[in-house]
Amino acid sequence: MEGLTSSQEGRHLSADTILELLANRRRRYLLYALRGQEDPIELSTLAEQVAGWEHDVPPDEVAKNEYKSVYVSSVQCHVPKLADAGVVDHDEDNHTVVLGDNFNQLEPYLRVVVKDEPENSTLHAALEHESGDGLLGRVRENVARLKQ
Repeated sequence: MEGLTSSQEGRHLSADTILELLANRRRRYLLYALRGQEDPIELSTLAEQVAGWEHDVPPDEVAKNEYKSVYVSSVQCHVPKLADAGVVDHDEDNHTVVLGDNFNQLEPYLRVVVKDEPENSTLHAALEHESGDGLLGRVRENVARLKQ
């Protein structure tokens, strides 16, 4: 795939890097939206989804200024930071993003922080109905195992 930027592909991510990447809610939301997607997604589509989760409304009800805020910060800050770590691949020419090779290093930690997301929200509902075994379902199973 031409035009992708991922300077840290295949490199081990330090705990500090993982924690820094997950410290920002908007970056976590971008990663939630990209999970399970094999094909690149347009940044505009991601921004609508993230803005919807941030304001707890469906993506088609997001106000223009809320969408723009998410889109601009994603393009200028969040996606480049994730791409530099090899967690996403960003095609700047096509304005698309897909999970990168280093996402698998970060995913176990993403499963932990998802527990702090609002339970009665559109984000929570989307994560609950995720295809496959579901992120929240796996978190609950892991917590149940730890309690035994």
